Amino acid sequence: MPDSINNLLCLRRLSKRYPGVVALDEVNFDLRPGEVHCLVGENGAGKSTLIKVIAGAEKPDSGEIWVNGTQRHFANPAEAIATGIGVIYQDFKLVPALSVAENILLGHQPRRWNDKSPFIDWKKLCAEAGALLAQIGVELPLQQPVSRLSVAQRQMVEIAKALHHRARIIAMDEPSATLTDKELEYLFSLIRRLTAEGVGIIYISHRLEEIFEIGDRLTVLRDGRWVKTTEVASTNRQQLVQWMVGRELKEDSNIARQEQHPMTAEVLRVENLGRKWVHGVSFSVQAGEIFGFAGLVGSGRTEVARMIFGADRKQTGRIFLDSKEINPASPAEAISLGIGLLTEDRNLQGLIMGLSVQENIVLSSYDKLRAGWHINWRQVKATAQQHVEHLRIRTPSLAQLVVNLSGGNRQKVVLARWLATNCRVLIFDEPTCGIDIGVKREIHELIRRLAAEGRAVIVISSDLPEVMALADRIGVMWEGRLVGILSRPEATQEWIMHLATGQVAGGRSLAA
Repeated sequence: MPDSINNLLCLRRLSKRYPGVVALDEVNFDLRPGEVHCLVGENGAGKSTLIKVIAGAEKPDSGEIWVNGTQRHFANPAEAIATGIGVIYQDFKLVPALSVAENILLGHQPRRWNDKSPFIDWKKLCAEAGALLAQIGVELPLQQPVSRLSVAQRQMVEIAKALHHRARIIAMDEPSATLTDKELEYLFSLIRRLTAEGVGIIYISHRLEEIFEIGDRLTVLRDGRWVKTTEVASTNRQQLVQWMVGRELKEDSNIARQEQHPMTAEVLRVENLGRKWVHGVSFSVQAGEIFGFAGLVGSGRTEVARMIFGADRKQTGRIFLDSKEINPASPAEAISLGIGLLTEDRNLQGLIMGLSVQENIVLSSYDKLRAGWHINWRQVKATAQQHVEHLRIRTPSLAQLVVNLSGGNRQKVVLARWLATNCRVLIFDEPTCGIDIGVKREIHELIRRLAAEGRAVIVISSDLPEVMALADRIGVMWEGRLVGILSRPEATQEWIMHLATGQVAGGRSLAA
């Protein structure tokens, strides 16, 4: 039996294989009471698989799981929950149409009169859910559907749900991916409060600065294998990156700016674009230019992209492509015009998870792969293979379902899909959200290469160093308005944040 006296959780020689992929290869891991143990590694390193095994969502092929000194074999997630394990996935496991209170006590709603009664005791339900939220210092409208909550609020619901099951082990998979700085600060405060009560936190994040702020220990995985476990205070960023990628990586998300791209003719122009929370947005993008959008979550950046792409109908304004007015009524029409959008939510909106790598890559370009009335399947396969090799997509075959790929490789499949269409305008919405440091660098290089080929590129990012490193000009959104367009010399973090938080009265355009 492993040393479990001081550990909430012990994993020993844990292995998990999928067809053509070794996801975990004899991995060791342990979690102590009251600590934040960070799990780090590139996409495909095995982090999410490890969490799924702990949660009972996947069964290991071999190895041991010990919880509080007792060896466990979980047949399903319910058994893991019963032993005090809670998992907060990046894509929340909540029922959008149900209320906050119903989601927190889902499956355990108190009944009127007796446990077999078909009637829920709504008063008791709200009282219990409210007490759990109060335990973590949160107030939420208990009867409001979770579909109307912010990402940060949904996260609090997930944490309250875990506490309802008396979880002493809580795994958080990329919890900060879409949080603002203020929301992240609150999350860290909550984590410290939980660990002070003896709860053990497994924390997964690609943002290395978070590891050094919140972590006590860290474990590095690479290609499904254990690499290193150490105290966070005893290492540094450079050493951690080397452990993760197995080599020295000279660039990361804070890559230095390169020379401004040569720009020629205007490709895209938007005038007075508006819809609901978006008001009078006007800007243009030239061939060879990377135009960045900065702003807080909910400022209207994604809404502007969706209107250009035809996913949402604009209520005011005009859109011009190569000086010709267009009015895309659907994404299909936008694609036919040469406009592509890589959505923020690649799993729900960017990919069809039940289809193969090949099918997802050519999904938007079948019209170009026809021979008369028939699809040229040889060309389909050749096109998909070309992009897999070009983008270095890690997949055992073109027939592999994308649901079995890591987050970074899924993002590459989305990129391949739009490159196959040969779009003139490419819009990237949070292109490196939840992506490891190595793949992030590859995507940055690809975005620059696309601009150098003469395409008009728009990048929306909540990561200020990223948008500043990539963009030739940066438009800053605040409460649905484009309050400033900054040229490269003007685009400092301080000035961007002044505009993004509405501290510049009325806003002003600083660059044409």
